Amino acid sequence: MADRLTVLITGSDGQLGTELRKLVRKGDCHVGRFLFVDIDVLDICNRADVHHYFKTNHIDVVVNCAAYTAVDKAESDADAAFAVNRDGVAILAECCVEEGAYMIHVSTDYVFDGRGSIPYKESDAVNPTGVYGQSKWEGEEKMREKGVDGMVIRTAWLYSAFGHNFVKTMLRLGAEREQISVVADQHGTPTWAEDLARAILSIMQKCDFKTRHGLEIYHYTNEGECTWYEFASAIMQMAGKTCQVMPISSDEYPASCRRPAYSVLDKSKIKEEFGLDIPLWDDSLQKMLDELKGMNEPNSKESWR
Repeated sequence: MADRLTVLITGSDGQLGTELRKLVRKGDCHVGRFLFVDIDVLDICNRADVHHYFKTNHIDVVVNCAAYTAVDKAESDADAAFAVNRDGVAILAECCVEEGAYMIHVSTDYVFDGRGSIPYKESDAVNPTGVYGQSKWEGEEKMREKGVDGMVIRTAWLYSAFGHNFVKTMLRLGAEREQISVVADQHGTPTWAEDLARAILSIMQKCDFKTRHGLEIYHYTNEGECTWYEFASAIMQMAGKTCQVMPISSDEYPASCRRPAYSVLDKSKIKEEFGLDIPLWDDSLQKMLDELKGMNEPNSKESWR
């Protein structure tokens, strides 16, 4: 690990960026100075501003958490999705090359078409089926084109106590309704954003980025697999909700973008290379729900911000 890095975290107000900021401010990573920015401070799509920010702050490492993640909306808002997920990534990669910085970029399981039946390896062929997946894949390709030294970490089904996500939606619906319907024919792995944030910080503390060259692809989710229906059922059970979850097929659920039917990711590479111990998805879900409960209690003193 290089001494006293200046680390830029983009998209810092999103789920993953928020978890990274929380952990850094709790003292979980001591590699140097962290700069947390969101679009109100630095728009990654503005080439001139990004170049100026890099030169002014002497960035050593970028962790790009900025992304357009509205999967269905992307189908009718393709320009905005590609602007962030492809063009913004290209600008960051360009600046990293010019300034000699290392780039860690977060991508998605949606680069695969979901027609497989065994966990996807990093070397498996990609075939996005919608605008969101295509825009994220082209972002990865821009990193290759620019020749940046860095890594892509693909993840899936991300949730946390912060922001908008499936878990918080289920908790809200569980309090409002007696019954909900959730698709039962899409398989993947829920990923607690805190676990992914810990993994990124652990990698950062173990690596000497000056000696790492080229672009590497890694997969990271929690361990295990389930369907959205099983995920929703676990949420209701762990949260003590009486709302009944009914299984339906993807064909019965209206969506603009076809989701991958199977998008479980193989984590062998990242575990072996960086010595990561990855928790099971249901264990992490329980921890997140406990955290959320503590945050919502009247005497809660969540002051990490």
